[in-house]
Amino acid sequence: MFRNKVQTLSAISLSLALFSPVSALAHGNEKPATPALFVGESTAAAQTVTAFHQALRAGDAKAVRAMLADDVLIVEGNGVERSADEYASHHMLADMKFMAAVQVEALEHQTKVLGKVAYSVSRSQLTGEYKGKPVDVVSKETLVLVDNGDGWKIVHVHWSH
Repeated sequence: MFRNKVQTLSAISLSLALFSPVSALAHGNEKPATPALFVGESTAAAQTVTAFHQALRAGDAKAVRAMLADDVLIVEGNGVERSADEYASHHMLADMKFMAAVQVEALEHQTKVLGKVAYSVSRSQLTGEYKGKPVDVVSKETLVLVDNGDGWKIVHVHWSH
């Protein structure tokens, strides 16, 4: 009985050894699936992100401020702003002027909702002219949002170029 099990296992091992290279070659020409670049766009969290971007481009400071949590943490370049009021009194106006001056082409936007928390990661091509200088950069943005019961609020922003 033991000998039959050993022979059976040996036959299986030999079969695997013989046919593995063939099956590996059979799959060698397959290309990996292309990841989706736009995910979760119909979620309420993603719609908040879209409204935030529209408000920035439109220069609507009241709407931008309303979508930010009071204690939002905004990281941009070497700077950090630790509240919506700090952002509103420092860089918000410049960001709105910049966004109104450039063209934005969305390259990728993925929003994932995990219960009452969501995150949005995007890449956009920004082109145009701002303050007399040409602009041609890929902007990266990460937003974290929390559903506080009255809708989604942005609690963290990270922008980089």
